[in-house]
Amino acid sequence: MLAKQRTIMLIDMQSFYASVEKAKMPQYKNRPLAVAGDPARRSGIILAACPLAKAKGVSTAEPLWQSLQKCPELIIVKPHMQEYIEVSTQIMSIIEEFTDLVEPYSIDELFADFTGSMHLFGNDPIDLAKQIQDKIYNETGVYARAGIGENKIISKLCCDMIAKKAEGGIFHLKKEELHLHIGDKPIRDMWGIGSRMEKHLWKMGIRTIRDLANTPLSKLRSKWGVNGEVIWRVANGLDHSPVTVNTHSTQKDIGNGMTLPRDYTEAWEIEVVILDICTEVCRRARKKGLMGSVVSVSVSGADFDHPTGFHRQVKLSDPTNITVDVCKIAKRIFHQHWDGQPVRRVGVSLSQLSSADTYQLSFFGDQEQKRAIDQVMDDIKDRFGDIAILRASSITAAGQAIDRASKIGGHYK
Repeated sequence: MLAKQRTIMLIDMQSFYASVEKAKMPQYKNRPLAVAGDPARRSGIILAACPLAKAKGVSTAEPLWQSLQKCPELIIVKPHMQEYIEVSTQIMSIIEEFTDLVEPYSIDELFADFTGSMHLFGNDPIDLAKQIQDKIYNETGVYARAGIGENKIISKLCCDMIAKKAEGGIFHLKKEELHLHIGDKPIRDMWGIGSRMEKHLWKMGIRTIRDLANTPLSKLRSKWGVNGEVIWRVANGLDHSPVTVNTHSTQKDIGNGMTLPRDYTEAWEIEVVILDICTEVCRRARKKGLMGSVVSVSVSGADFDHPTGFHRQVKLSDPTNITVDVCKIAKRIFHQHWDGQPVRRVGVSLSQLSSADTYQLSFFGDQEQKRAIDQVMDDIKDRFGDIAILRASSITAAGQAIDRASKIGGHYK
């Protein structure tokens, strides 16, 4: 007996942040609007632009001043991350009214498997997608697009390369018609291909998605191993992975990073930022009852044209979530690998997580005292706010803790 062909959608929200802002401010319905960071800081870049703004040449990730040159009448709104999270959760609940198999892919994209529930809504996937699109718009003011296919890869390719550009924002891509619709697209347009990979593929004479699909798998595996097979399978629309509700429920790491308001050139300045980040990361780990066995540090340089920086990690002898211990390791990694060039971004994370319920006692050091200090600081912050108690370094010119306290994920709440 042949297995029933699956019906999977990748549902994507158009200009999500900008759409949420426009939905709550109808006076800007017919005006170009963009969500951007603080113009006085380096984070003053475009995070999202509505279609009217994009028609004026405004694009995501460009500096705000460039966008204003292209579109002087552009309405600028600061990001409100908590609202975006709430609307994203609301949209997921809407889709769950049509199927219980919904997998978040990002804050504004979700995979949904309708194979088992399609018969309840008329057996026409395009009509079902339209029902979902209308319901999301009516309840949130956000316009959704949907790519439909028999697996997650095809639905993702369909959404990104066809549905987003199609009238009505919905398209059903059958596997046998895959290359009819996207075979001649440039390889860079394909999901999973970055600029570096594109250059390597061009050197191999691979310029289109069809070229990649027709390349012998053995050739790609010999050059890139499993990654070579992954891009070959994407190009051929091959994917047997299920839409899994709990895919992202198991936390693999706890980390944070920040783009600095200016180029940091002094080691002490960067150490202050590392301490601020470690304080936040370890507090989150303690709140989740977790410890980490690996400390990772990433640093990005200030010159886009000539990238500098590093990403390194150290395995600990015992897992921990003690702020001063994690910070000590993070600073050591930084000093071992920093090349002295100006720094634009710093990140720290804990991985190989385990429960904090059980940990190794030591006759040496003052681990219990450190844990007690962390606990007191956590309690004060929980009761009176994130900046109720700070380390002295956090109030220097290099400190970022006070500014970050008013944001979620680097954006305003």
